[in-house]
Amino acid sequence: MTPFDYARARSEQGAVAGARDAGAKYLGAGTNLVDLMREGVEAPGRLVDVTGLSRRIEPTNGGGLLIGAAASNTAVAENAAVRARYPALARAILSGASAQIRNMATVGGNILQRTRCTYFLDVEGAGCNKRQPGQGCDALEGLNRGHGILGVSPACIAIHPSDMCVALAAFDTVVHLAGANGRRRVPLVDLHRLPGDTPHLETVLEPGELITAVELPSQSITARSTYRKVRDRASYAFALVSVAAALEVADGRIADVRIALGGVAPKPWRPREAEAALIGAVPEQSAFVAAADLALSGSTTRPGNAFKPDLARRTIVAVLTDLAGADL
Repeated sequence: MTPFDYARARSEQGAVAGARDAGAKYLGAGTNLVDLMREGVEAPGRLVDVTGLSRRIEPTNGGGLLIGAAASNTAVAENAAVRARYPALARAILSGASAQIRNMATVGGNILQRTRCTYFLDVEGAGCNKRQPGQGCDALEGLNRGHGILGVSPACIAIHPSDMCVALAAFDTVVHLAGANGRRRVPLVDLHRLPGDTPHLETVLEPGELITAVELPSQSITARSTYRKVRDRASYAFALVSVAAALEVADGRIADVRIALGGVAPKPWRPREAEAALIGAVPEQSAFVAAADLALSGSTTRPGNAFKPDLARRTIVAVLTDLAGADL
């Protein structure tokens, strides 16, 4: 492992000041970053430990919920307000990783975790444009069962691995940031970039910018939400496909709906065209099938992941059908 400096931040301002150098990285629990350092994928010259920053989970003036970036995944999943008002978020977190990792992992680190693509992690033996621009993408003609089908490019087909982010995307979550140029807020769905021909640029964060919190808006629909994850084994596996969804029915018609997909794209994927198609429709299977077809209409597959569009389509329909059940 390459030698590095370590500093523990006592404030957001101190963290941002400490990460001013180009080679600095913020350290949450390290459940992803430390692994990448051991593998030689990451080699920061300085680690700024931000686990001492806000872990609070508290109501906002607008009736939503503000979650500090240093809050553990377990604390969020077990929070009474989250379980009652945003159940898909609790279910998504509990479906990811082991209990030990969830106890350590932070909200900020979960959002910024990097892909688990085998070729990305294989520093010595594989080409990867995300790890080293210009190397090529060995996943294109290699083992790509777990890779993306939406938003991918000829330069990269890796996916974002987070379960938590899929639920956050469905809920219109806003990410609070602090940096050398001040504070700003970015919708979570806009935080991660699509790869295009620059897959090494993964987010819209400016150099040294810190995630300080996420804000869940107050919306009645989020209480009627769920998360379903399809994976190769019952536990401790990343999603082949996942769906976070919420549904609100009034007078026999769909009044509001949220859909977000995981395991299929380089970022949490929000198929807004499918949502728009469902507004005003009768909540029945034919409408859900049509919306799922729309959500997957732009799929690009490789031989190893050609099953994913149909799997995602059927998972969307199953989740929406379950949510509609209580109203039918």
